[in-house]
Amino acid sequence: MGTADAALPCLLFLHGGGWVIGDLDSHDQPCRVLANAAGCCVIAVDYRLAPEHKFPAAVEDAAAALRWVAANTAGLRIDPGRIAVGGDSAGGNLAAVLCLLGREGQVPMPGYQVLLYPATDMAGSKPAYERFTEGYVLVRDTMYWFINHYIAEPAQKYDWRASPLRAPSLAGLPPAFVMTCGHDPLVDEGIEYARRLEQDGVRVTHLHVADQMHAYLTMGKFIPTSELTLRQAALSLAHHWQHGG
Repeated sequence: MGTADAALPCLLFLHGGGWVIGDLDSHDQPCRVLANAAGCCVIAVDYRLAPEHKFPAAVEDAAAALRWVAANTAGLRIDPGRIAVGGDSAGGNLAAVLCLLGREGQVPMPGYQVLLYPATDMAGSKPAYERFTEGYVLVRDTMYWFINHYIAEPAQKYDWRASPLRAPSLAGLPPAFVMTCGHDPLVDEGIEYARRLEQDGVRVTHLHVADQMHAYLTMGKFIPTSELTLRQAALSLAHHWQHGG
């Protein structure tokens, strides 16, 4: 079989935007960098957005996309043994939730997860929320606005399908690349998620980019560190596919 016909590994990518904004175009550049750097097929999901479609609509769409990809690997020329999930911010939240759903047997289990400054706790009570209240792309009140558009009932904030950090255990999940950045109201919950993965026996690479702000990964034209970070994530994923460790 020639290389042009070879089955590629696949990254199912969920875009960020607070479950309210963002689309395939807004994240085209990060997806291209990830595809080229990891040598993989990237399938980006155009999931339903809030407030028209509140939780768990985005989770349901992400799950449906993963099931569809896993069921159509031959036609898509995807290696069924090398399917990963990933996303940034709200998309990182959805990717993390997909792995928990996989452990519960509700979707095919991904082999790896790429979580880029993920939202992991809808309670919005971490100290970082009070450290970043103005002057950045994402601040406390903006995050509350996103959460309140996504979540219909307050009790849903504590559902692990919305807040994966609140899952009783993270044991048995696939290996992870978790990236957090310093100037971000989500930084505390991202760091805590990486630590909990490690504590629960999951192999995790945690990259903390202390001098960057939330959303910089989609600012590649202006922030060179964007592509560098995406390449680091992609190389971690490619290394896992090649060596399993």
